[in-house]
Amino acid sequence: MAATTAFRHRNLPRLLLQAREAVMAHNRPRLREHGLSDQQWRVLRVLGEHGTVETGRVAREAYILGPSLTGVLARMERDGLVRRERDPADQRRTVVEATAKGRKLVEKLSNTVEAHYQFMEQAMGKQKLAQLYALLDELIDLEQPQVQHRRELRVAKVAS
Repeated sequence: MAATTAFRHRNLPRLLLQAREAVMAHNRPRLREHGLSDQQWRVLRVLGEHGTVETGRVAREAYILGPSLTGVLARMERDGLVRRERDPADQRRTVVEATAKGRKLVEKLSNTVEAHYQFMEQAMGKQKLAQLYALLDELIDLEQPQVQHRRELRVAKVAS
């Protein structure tokens, strides 16, 4: 019989994935009704929030690796959801924006997504949901190396 390792803490990455899947299980069928993948929705959400965006920023905010984003954007462009062009200010960069069709889809799906968040707020309570958001933001800040490095620099600066 193989030995087991006793962990003191629960598997946080797995819990975060389970939470993501639980939330997406509600929204995913609506995305599929419109022929969208999770990645395509994340791109449309970024564009819906920010308008015309440089592709590197889309990749970062939608959590899609650059090479994968290229394929996602190509399919979305083919389907008439987005338009890509060279950045007028810097021809080395590419910007992307939602088309009228893409914006209509964002508007339609945002109502569904917001209704689900409203349900969560009612079920959990406004304070608990706000606390969840705050704790997740704090965890993200804690685990991002560049944020941690800036924090260390501030501490070193104060100490000197």
